[in-house]
Parts: sequence; structure tokens; C-alpha cells
Amino acid sequence: MKILIVGGGGREHALAWRIGQSPRVDTLMAAPGNPGIARHAQCVPIGVEAHDELVAFARRERVDLVVIGPEAPLAAGLADRFAVAGLAVFGPSARAAAIEGSKAFAKDLMRRHGIPTARFATFDDAERARRFCREMGAPLVVKTDGLAAGKGAIVCPTLEDAEAAVAQCMEQRAFGTAGARVVVEEFMTGQEVSFFVLSNGSDVMALAAAEDHKAVFDGDRGPNTGGMGCYSPVLAFDEALEKRVMETIVRPTLAALAREGAPYRGVLYVGLMLTAHGPKVVEFNCRFGDPECQALMVRAPGDLVPLLLAAARGEAWPAYHPWPSTASVCVNIASRGYPGAYPTGLAIRGVEAAEARPGVQVFHAGTATKHGMLVTAGGRVLGVTAVADHMDAAIAAAYAAVGEIAFEGMHYRTDVGRRSA
Repeated sequence: MKILIVGGGGREHALAWRIGQSPRVDTLMAAPGNPGIARHAQCVPIGVEAHDELVAFARRERVDLVVIGPEAPLAAGLADRFAVAGLAVFGPSARAAAIEGSKAFAKDLMRRHGIPTARFATFDDAERARRFCREMGAPLVVKTDGLAAGKGAIVCPTLEDAEAAVAQCMEQRAFGTAGARVVVEEFMTGQEVSFFVLSNGSDVMALAAAEDHKAVFDGDRGPNTGGMGCYSPVLAFDEALEKRVMETIVRPTLAALAREGAPYRGVLYVGLMLTAHGPKVVEFNCRFGDPECQALMVRAPGDLVPLLLAAARGEAWPAYHPWPSTASVCVNIASRGYPGAYPTGLAIRGVEAAEARPGVQVFHAGTATKHGMLVTAGGRVLGVTAVADHMDAAIAAAYAAVGEIAFEGMHYRTDVGRRSA
């Protein structure tokens, strides 16, 4: 088989690493890829926004399966373009990807179909949004309607914070057009869990759960990022809770999309809050999480490719091994200043030594090569991921590997996975 992965971040590196292990795969390509992905796949210099070029390349190479990693090209209709060209594609259509591409769409869908989520209202007028904030009272959450690279949800402990968040999104346009409309919702309390399932358009298969660490600093302090680390599995998300979520949230959501003319094919990320009143949806994403994908791929049993093919082609699920009891941790190493402005082009040392440690994989998120040297090229730079028989061992292995790596101003949280106890 020939497989093309679209994307060039840590999630796509983890997918390339895992897919590349399949005996079914003869040729693995990535567009645009990164220096880490280049160890497993042929990287081609086509950006995720170059839809015409991507489709032409895939047709020319007679690709058997396209795996789209990031959310932006999915929301922009890239999966539709591949499907029209007669290519099997793992990733939802633009109509189905709207479940992430528009928070207003997702919240309205949940309201129409009785899927448990936070109370909310949607606004395209800043003053009306502020008035609703005052009516609801703090704490609350202000979210950009559109895609904001995982940074568009602003937790507001006070009304002053909420008014500032509305201004930041709608008036200052800190998130561009994504913040022209906002969703204001109640602040839910409880443990947050990321649960992943595969859908082939008519049936669903549960994968596994992970827990992300969004805030930039230890103890969940500071601004939200795209994710500073995560761990899997989540002890609170047991078999009984998974069954409840499948029956009350996952299956009704996928059935609702199908009834509304948007059958879902691909992976669905179900962001949950385990509240005192039961699990509720925080958000849906139309792709594997990042860094959740890294933690899941090192735990995943068996060959992933048959599952991706079944989802892409709308076929019955193949036999699949149960998930093992192993534990995994991914610690993201970020550039100084992230999620704000950050430098690039800084020399990175120690990746080989980190990967020499047992059970460790280092996934490249924001790297490049310059004069033959590995350098920083993004906010989140490397995802140091370890798998072990139990969580404490995975945490220890991940941080021992982090200790091998160095670049100027590198930053990481020191408490990833600690809340798993």
C-alpha cells in the first residue's frame, strides 16, 4: 500500500511512526512532514493549505489511503476534495468537520439532540455577549467560534476577565476571524478527559482515553496552549463510564450528524468534563488530539492501518486487539515565550540520547534542519513520550529523557501525569 499523511506536527509524526510499522505499507509519504517524520516517510514539500497540489500529487502517486492530521484542512474541505478525486481518505467531510470548525454549530447540534453539555449562548455582537456574561455570572468560559489552534477557550474567573475576553476575541481580533463570533458558556467543574473513537459513517469503535494538560505552567496556571503534555489511560474513565459516554454522547452525536446529511468518517475526539451530574461535552474535535495522539500511538495494540482503511471506506471493522494495561506520558517541550511570541532557529541537542532510553519516543512538533543541524521551528518543539507497565514508571522515563534534551530557553511542565494517581 501507498499511504500519504497530510501534516507536519507532533500528531503526524506519531501517526507516521505507528503507520510505518504496518506490514501492509510499502510506501509512506508525508506532506509537508518534518525532520522527525522524515525518518519514517518520504517528505514532500506541499503545505496543508495547498489542496490542488495535494490532490494532484496523491493521484499521480496512486495513493491508496490519505490520512489527514490537522483540523484546518478538514474544516476547509480537503477530505471532500480527495473523495471527489476517487481517493480513500481518513478524515471527515467539511460538513462533518464543522463539529470542530464551528463551536456554535457543535453546541446547537447538541442542544437540538439532547446531548449533555454546558449551558451556553452564541453572539456576534460584543455588547450582547457582555450582557449575557453579567446575567450568567462568573466563573464562565468565552470561546471563539472558529479554529484557534487550541487556544480559543478562555476561562474567566471574574466578570472583568469575561469582558476582557470578549474584547480580546471580538474587538481586538486576537484570534482573527475565528473570534468574530463567540460562545459564552457556564464553567463546568470536574475532571477533563479526551476520549477517542473511530467512525466509518454508520458504526463506531471506541479507542482509548487520555488527559491533556492545556495550561502553560505547572498546576494548570497561565494561558491555555495547544497542549503541554498528557497521559493515558485515565483511571476515572473506566469501562462503565466509557459505555455511558458511548450511549449518551458518542452514538447520538454521530447519528445526529448522519441524519443532518453529514455522516462522519474518521476519528472523533470527544472532550469531556466528568461533572457531579455525569459526563458532559466540553468540545468535539475532528482529528486526533495533539499531544494525545502521541500518548495513544505508543500504547495502541496491533496494526492501525486496517482500522483507518475501514473508517475511510465505510467498511465493517476488522478484528482488533484490546488495549493493553500499559501507561504512557507525553511531555511537550516548548520554546521560550509560547503560547505568545517565541524565537526560532535555536540548536537542539540530545534527542538521540533521549530516544536511546527504553520505552521512549521523541516526536517532532516544531523542528527544522539548518546547515545539517536540528533547530527549533515552532512553539511546541518536541513531544517526549514514554510507555511503561505503570504510570509512575512512564512519568519517570519521560522526564529522564527530557533531561537529555537542551536548547536555549526550553520550557516544559514538570507535573505531567501527576494527577493520574
